Amino acid sequence: MAIKIGDLCSDFEAMNQHGESIRLSDYKNSKNVVLFFYPKDETAGCTKEVCSFRDSYEDFVSLGSEVIGISSDSHGSHQNFASKHNLNFHILSDPKGLIRKSFGVPSRFFGLIPGRVTYIIDKEGRVKDIFENLFEAELHIRNAMDVLRKME
Repeated sequence: MAIKIGDLCSDFEAMNQHGESIRLSDYKNSKNVVLFFYPKDETAGCTKEVCSFRDSYEDFVSLGSEVIGISSDSHGSHQNFASKHNLNFHILSDPKGLIRKSFGVPSRFFGLIPGRVTYIIDKEGRVKDIFENLFEAELHIRNAMDVLRKME
């Protein structure tokens, strides 16, 4: 069952590009979380998306938020991707797609392409907004900023 606006998120744990274990609950009661699922490291749209999040990271921090990206790529792929593009936020490896599945992130084109979905999660762990758009990756950043500003 897909997570909806207003739902409380279940906790999850995954490894980031630095080999650290990150839990959603690490941010409970302290930061909002911009959690985005993207299809694959080093593809044109995904690179554009993560670099846009990177370039806007300080703006997210100033709004009391942490940014976390998730794809099914391996830890090694994430290490290379993060290093090459100087990513300043966590990207988590979900190789079996369990986190993606728990959020109900859809796949597109007959299940061949994992969806691109961004969740805005408040400090209590409740979903405040969900934005899905596979082809216009940069809209995810603008939408997240708009929602976070309204939450202030």
